[in-house]
Amino acid sequence: MTYHVPPPADDEENRGRSTENTNTREMDYNDWLPVTASREAKWYYSAFHNVTAMVGAGVLGLPFAMSQLGWAPGLIAIIMSWAITFYSLWQMVQLHEAVPGKRLDRYPELGQEAFGPRLGYWIVLPQQLLVQIASDIVYNVTGGKSLKKFVELLFPNLEHIRQTYYILGFAALQLVLSQSPDFNSIKIVSLLAALMSFLYSMIASVASIAKGTQHHPSSYGVRGDTVASIVFDAFNGIGTIAFAFAGHSVVLEIQATIPSTPEIPSKKPMWKGVVVAYLIVIVCYLFVAISGFWAFGDLVEDDVLISLERPAWLIAAANFMVFIHVIGSYQVFAMIVFDTIESYLVKTLKFTPSTMLRLVARSTYVALICLIAVCIPFFGGLLGFFGGLVFSSTSYFLPCMIWLIMKKPKRFSIHWFCSWAAIVTGVSIAILAPIGGMRHIILSARTYKLFS
Repeated sequence: MTYHVPPPADDEENRGRSTENTNTREMDYNDWLPVTASREAKWYYSAFHNVTAMVGAGVLGLPFAMSQLGWAPGLIAIIMSWAITFYSLWQMVQLHEAVPGKRLDRYPELGQEAFGPRLGYWIVLPQQLLVQIASDIVYNVTGGKSLKKFVELLFPNLEHIRQTYYILGFAALQLVLSQSPDFNSIKIVSLLAALMSFLYSMIASVASIAKGTQHHPSSYGVRGDTVASIVFDAFNGIGTIAFAFAGHSVVLEIQATIPSTPEIPSKKPMWKGVVVAYLIVIVCYLFVAISGFWAFGDLVEDDVLISLERPAWLIAAANFMVFIHVIGSYQVFAMIVFDTIESYLVKTLKFTPSTMLRLVARSTYVALICLIAVCIPFFGGLLGFFGGLVFSSTSYFLPCMIWLIMKKPKRFSIHWFCSWAAIVTGVSIAILAPIGGMRHIILSARTYKLFS
């Protein structure tokens, strides 16, 4: 399929023909780009895509976040984050078709509608891409670590194999899967990933409870032993929790795959799927956070499965489930990056859409993500740093700001109060959490040898 740029329009007839050609070409682009190529998704696709996007690497770090915050602050932070992001996700689902006769299929398009064509694009796109890229870095690290743990539990004589090789192996698998043409083509991978996330969350919870009944942790206090370390750890813990609510950066793109008619607009099946997903999310999050912290106290690892070693076969199975899950999570987040890259290549740089273009562009992205993952595989610090840096914006306060601009709720109404509460909370996280995450990365880097 070849696309041609229309010639300059010198008169009214040419201008009309040019506009028609441009609209046709734009339609053809959307038929090829991965987000809008297929609009045949069902409501339950929304459910497992959202579960896959959220119940990922972040859930395994929640007991560690609890150990940085303590019982009461940790539980309050998780429940408040769930409630705030549930509300802001509802706003985004409603805003998808807020403009009559138009679908805002991508997060930047929503930003353009609220802030203006140019400003809105550059406010939203960089933040969304940082969320997608940060998630894929963490998933690459998590996939490698989980596969390493799985192999070592079943084959102790292979402990000498470096973590770097496992991270590279995960990336090699992603090179193949990244050639899936569109969002709906990865539905089976996403469904399997969602199922795995629920299963390994339950395994982590049950194994932690079993472990906790055998011994009592020395302390349920916070990890830090000085005022400075307690404060910085709390910042990192808040960022880790924020990282666990990352689905907003893909929600419009997921909704774009659902058909929409005047009788059944896309927001109805989409919201049905979101409610199911968010119920699964809060069950998994509270189970893992409470059981993991109860079992290990302030000595819990930044990935709770690392703390669990017995029974070996069960923990090996859980780690393999994590590995399968992050394969799907990686693809859900990467699909939006692929859409952005390919849109730029064919619309701006005028490349011809082709299989070779996708192969080169997507393989380059996977290779770069792998390189970063190999260089900074600090799971706990990455969660806190990225969770505060951009996840708090795209999930907590940016949807609320857009809602205030587009919907203009009456001052001091329920939506006005809820939106401003989410904005204040999200901005606070965005300022404080990256500080704690960066400190954790720096401390971890002291004992880390590159490509170890």
